[in-house]
Amino acid sequence: MGKVRTLNEMQTALDQEMAWRIKEIGVFKVGAGKNGPQRKPYIRAGVALLYAHWEGFIKSSSEIYLSYVESRALRYRDLKSCFVVFGLKGKIHTLVESRKSLPNIEAMDFILSKMDETATLQITSAVNTDSNLTSKVFSNIAGSLDIDTTPYETRFHLIDSSLVERRNKVAHGEFLDIEGGDFSTLVDDILILMRLYKTDIENAASQEGYKRIG
Repeated sequence: MGKVRTLNEMQTALDQEMAWRIKEIGVFKVGAGKNGPQRKPYIRAGVALLYAHWEGFIKSSSEIYLSYVESRALRYRDLKSCFVVFGLKGKIHTLVESRKSLPNIEAMDFILSKMDETATLQITSAVNTDSNLTSKVFSNIAGSLDIDTTPYETRFHLIDSSLVERRNKVAHGEFLDIEGGDFSTLVDDILILMRLYKTDIENAASQEGYKRIG
């Protein structure tokens, strides 16, 4: 992924991320809606693909947002704490894990000394989906970008049971309890979540939600 320097570049990158995924998902949605021997394989493959695009979009769009935030060239002290973590995670990890006073003191001194430097975010390793993007993992990612997950909570069961659990069954070669109509509804519901996340990122960027207040 190249640098995302402006709101327009971010918008274009997000639009492109969404567009190709919708197109590919649509192929399987159409196939799953047809009668014939290929319907079941389309549904099974479609569930796996839908999950892959759910995970892929959340990860990619989050990284696009982080790239935009980094391009603002703000000091660490001017960013909300959740974004500072992306730049100084190694030293923060030392504070959390170390039981020895000297490493903790050195880590804290290092962190404080960096506050007036331009923030550099570790984007490539910033977003970890654990290859199992449940509602809990999603909430952790969204929270790390200071995105409110309250609007998503009514669909947490959908994410965990209707999508992730079924995808795992496909991955393990198990029976899948879903018909064409149900798959079509699942596609629509997951696309709603992806679009909502895209909108939240766009709003956060345009409203400078990454900046520390006061």
